[in-house]
Amino acid sequence: MGVEIFGLLAETFVHVGAGQSADAIDLPVMRERTTEYPFIPGSSMKGALRDAANGNGLDVDRLFGKQENAGALLIGDARLVLLPVRSLSSPYRWVSCPLLLERLDRDLRRAGRAGVAVPGVEEGKALAIEGGGDLYLEERQFEIASPPPDGLAAALASLVAHASARERLARQLVILHDDDFAWFARYALPVHARNALDEERKTTKPGALWYEEAMPPDTLLSLLVGERSEGAGASQVAGFLEERRYLQVGGNETVGQGWFAVQRLAGGPT
Repeated sequence: MGVEIFGLLAETFVHVGAGQSADAIDLPVMRERTTEYPFIPGSSMKGALRDAANGNGLDVDRLFGKQENAGALLIGDARLVLLPVRSLSSPYRWVSCPLLLERLDRDLRRAGRAGVAVPGVEEGKALAIEGGGDLYLEERQFEIASPPPDGLAAALASLVAHASARERLARQLVILHDDDFAWFARYALPVHARNALDEERKTTKPGALWYEEAMPPDTLLSLLVGERSEGAGASQVAGFLEERRYLQVGGNETVGQGWFAVQRLAGGPT
């Protein structure tokens, strides 16, 4: 059965909410319970794909299903690959960890593709192209141990839609220990203060201030689209997305949020 793999590069802030508050954040993003990594559930991706495909010559009821019938496609969760994090030496670094790379490697192999290198790194250290010294991410300091494995940046770049972003990925790529990365996944996402206005006075309504978390622009996720049976239509959706190039997912569409640049992974099963 056919499996298509896509890279989703956030062009804007992206908010796919968890539906409940967390501490001081009224509207946090959806997170995995065990790791607290942000992700986009398959149900949200399925809805976004269906909405984008509707009216574009695709049989959306057959592909994505309807209330009483399952669709022909298998839409996975959009899983984190690279998280942009502020740095003292550059505007930001693209940060990942062995667990995220291992998951990507397993997904690629499940789809019959070549996998990616999964390096090891000690806690408190970082793999980056600088040959030594220290790296500062947010307010945390890491010792640069060595560069990332050869070919890793190129493999990740195949999931990035824009040539300019692909070219700079190697010099911005950082691999941290899983425990170090978990801190950034929990605490380094932007939080926006939003409010509602009184329609007559055009002032903030009392009690109408809330705080909303989002994944930042340039977050990279991966998405698998499979088939329940051979020829069910994954390639149709892939062709449609390849032509469309952009996909809106999540809330706040009317204020310009939720846009991804979509990159179809080239090649077939190996």
